[in-house]
Amino acid sequence: MGMKKRKLSISDGVLLVFILLLVIPQTRKPIQVALNSVKMQFFSPSKISEENQTVIESFNYRVETLNGENISLEIGRGRVTFIGYWATWCPPCIAEMPSIQKLYDDYGDSVNFLLLTNEEPEVVKRFLEKKKFILPVYIPRMQAPEALYDRNIPTNFVIDKTGKIVVKETGSTDWNAKKIRAILETLIAS
Repeated sequence: MGMKKRKLSISDGVLLVFILLLVIPQTRKPIQVALNSVKMQFFSPSKISEENQTVIESFNYRVETLNGENISLEIGRGRVTFIGYWATWCPPCIAEMPSIQKLYDDYGDSVNFLLLTNEEPEVVKRFLEKKKFILPVYIPRMQAPEALYDRNIPTNFVIDKTGKIVVKETGSTDWNAKKIRAILETLIAS
């Protein structure tokens, strides 16, 4: 039996190029960020149903600034809080960061923002500078309460003034969506 020669179709060629680009480290991360950015157009944060909302006891989150200063930030005591766990090497984190920056630009005075990473401060500073992000980024210096612990990044929380976790999202999400802005407006006003 003779072997049939198969011609590559255009779609086969495109798929092959795409796979090759994903294998090459220099092109893999930008492609992953782009794919996550596309995904974000379809997903925005949602409020957790009342019966499934967890209340954390108010606490002081011990963190270190990127300049090495140790500080404590109050969580669950009279102020709405946005907590985000992320990393500079994480494509979904990078994809959602512009939407978090827009949210911070508009709500940074009324919402306590904590973006937490375990990376070296110099790496984070370079990333923020390169991307032109002006966000409150910290390095945690304590174990978070169990309700705020998740192995996946990005994982983001919105906590109301009493310590109730109102939103928890894992994976890239559009934080600049109307839905989350409406949730924040309600929480700030209450």
